[in-house]
Amino acid sequence: MQANVKTVSFLGVSTIEIDVQLQMLNGLPSFTIVGLPDKTVAESRERIRACLYSLGVALPSKRITVNLAPADVQKEGSHYDLPIALALLTAMNIINDEDMQNIVAVGELSLNGNLAKVPGVLPAAIMAKSSHKILICPEACAQEASWIGHDSILAPKNLLAIINHFNGEQILPMVEVKHVDTSVNGTKHGCFSDVKGQMVAKRAMEIAAAGAHNMLMLGPPGVGKSLLASRISSILPPFTSEEALEVTMIHSLAGQMTDVGLITERPYQAPHHSASLVALVGGGMHAKPGEISLAHRGVLFLDELPEFSRSALEALRQPLETGNVTIARANSHITYPARIQLIAAMNPCRCGYLGVTGKECNLAPKCGKDYLRKISGPLLDRIDLFVDVPDVTITDFTQDKEDIETSDTIRRRVIGAREIQLERYKDEGFCTNAEATGHELEGHLTEKAKQILYKCVDKAKISARGYYKVVKVSMTLSDMIGVDAIGEEQISEAIGYRRMP
Repeated sequence: MQANVKTVSFLGVSTIEIDVQLQMLNGLPSFTIVGLPDKTVAESRERIRACLYSLGVALPSKRITVNLAPADVQKEGSHYDLPIALALLTAMNIINDEDMQNIVAVGELSLNGNLAKVPGVLPAAIMAKSSHKILICPEACAQEASWIGHDSILAPKNLLAIINHFNGEQILPMVEVKHVDTSVNGTKHGCFSDVKGQMVAKRAMEIAAAGAHNMLMLGPPGVGKSLLASRISSILPPFTSEEALEVTMIHSLAGQMTDVGLITERPYQAPHHSASLVALVGGGMHAKPGEISLAHRGVLFLDELPEFSRSALEALRQPLETGNVTIARANSHITYPARIQLIAAMNPCRCGYLGVTGKECNLAPKCGKDYLRKISGPLLDRIDLFVDVPDVTITDFTQDKEDIETSDTIRRRVIGAREIQLERYKDEGFCTNAEATGHELEGHLTEKAKQILYKCVDKAKISARGYYKVVKVSMTLSDMIGVDAIGEEQISEAIGYRRMP
């Protein structure tokens, strides 16, 4: 007797379709799970045995072997409990074999028969919908699974409810499909009117949000760099439905889903500078997504940038270019999306007061050069906007908050610029200027803008990547004022944000 019950680990990436087979063999009573299971999967036999015992179901006194195929793929996680238990119940003729031919099941079994929450339910729901199968998941995961719009989802509280449902003694209702709402309440992120002064930095932050550009702020302690970064979420445009599902799947795989359900706000990840390489890019024993993938379609804020380990920072170079990160391990090879907007902040030197009269140390200016040298040139070359954030003056402190632009005002301009980019790239597979190749944007340069750009590139020795970064930023500036051509003003301002060697 065999039962086919399938599950997946991630949408289209290292997807594992498990054919759970079970045979009742003659011999000494035993319960064995084979097929490269990890400790969690191997422990399933004890959880399943105790669960069935609590339901009054006794395993036959025969040798039971559960094969998780393909055998050469490492199996991990407690979500295999439910498929294995259903295969057992099918082999014991407690559930009809035909009822299990169109089922995708994920769930962890408690010792009393209840189903516990597991990560990765949303990708499993997507797989079930695409293959026209019924998904069975724990009740605690029902809201997460429902966002995909699949109308064939069963979310029982315990294993007994599943048995009664397929035996006709109890009818489990299908989970109600949720409406995807990606509207955002920007006030919960604070407001840009909280930031005193720093008009240049605010302007750069708006440009970064409008085109999804990477940005580095450099200034002494206490001038508002972290405050500015924390307010960028209040001006970012809302998710599209596709982006919301994509981001939610990543958080689902990382086991960071809450009862809220679908993630409707762009992620804002701000790891501490002591974060390791694995914490940033992902990996570990189970090849989980890292901070850079959790920030997909949102912001990764790195405060005190030079204090991060060199290896962790250098690992960001490839994801910033390709928009994904590949984790290669001996037992797994997984690619996670990582299309992020990097916002970083740093002090000008270790003491923090280089250039501040009366506060800088005796080692100035050498200390500043040494401190900046901790960040490699290739990484700096991948940053679009460099902004100096100076000290706040007394005049800034006395500024009336009502006279400062609010996040809602700035956000409307950002959304307008993003809508222009969505229309421009609707057939290209991306949606922002930062993702564009740069070649296609050169055609928007006016002749005078080209002359200014060529002269600057030749004089300042800007790299080819830096050249296209300037073109992309200038295109965003044009989008912000609603024009299709890149003029002298836009190219000059974009060059001003480019850090010269």
